[in-house]
Amino acid sequence: MNRPTDLLPVDDELLSIQTKVREHFGWKLDADSSSARSMLEAVEASEIDDWTRPRRAATVAGLIRRMVLRPTEVAVLGAAVEADEVLQVLERPALLVAADGSAGVLSTLPDSTAERAWSRLACIVSDGDGGQGTIEAVKRGIPVFLHAHGDNLAEWESLLEIAAEAPTPSPLVLTHQTPASIPGMHNPGGFTDGDRAACVIRSMGVPKETITMLGTRIDVVGRWSGVTEAETKMEKLQWMDGVLRTLEIDY
Repeated sequence: MNRPTDLLPVDDELLSIQTKVREHFGWKLDADSSSARSMLEAVEASEIDDWTRPRRAATVAGLIRRMVLRPTEVAVLGAAVEADEVLQVLERPALLVAADGSAGVLSTLPDSTAERAWSRLACIVSDGDGGQGTIEAVKRGIPVFLHAHGDNLAEWESLLEIAAEAPTPSPLVLTHQTPASIPGMHNPGGFTDGDRAACVIRSMGVPKETITMLGTRIDVVGRWSGVTEAETKMEKLQWMDGVLRTLEIDY
């Protein structure tokens, strides 16, 4: 029986896309599964209260209250987001969700605005390779949807270490990209951090009509993409487009 805090894909095609992505790039399902189970074991072996399974479910519930039970616009910050886009959305009573390192754009805002922007950041969605923007969000204790896939074990391990050493460790929600159910983790769909962020908030019940995608582009590699190989990244962005089309979210 599914619980309100179980984050399931709003369309089964989202899981089919993950399978197609693995086949396209020649990635192995076993690697995705191994990384996911290793992440789950590492987090649940921690002594941090907010990382226990019940508290992770409570984090989801809290975000649902903030974003769904109090209807509001939710703006997803993508890798190509610019400061002026954020300034415009801050003029409205919108909440922010950052795709990994795109959280770094908030610190480029004028001092008088930056802290207000950080207070609007409901969570980040990360696979651990977003660089300084991700690290700053973690050091601020922003909730993190931490994602496991086949080749990011070192990245999520490093981010967990940074989070564990923070004065207030970020609350965690764990995501994976396998078709199997993994108790204690979620697979709402998605491939890149940006489209996975959209999958996460749709799974929580945020209506597609209230979602704004900022800095979400398929023609350039955004400045907040972290370390990446440009040609491969451009290829990945085409799959992002497919996910967002499935969600019927414009960008």
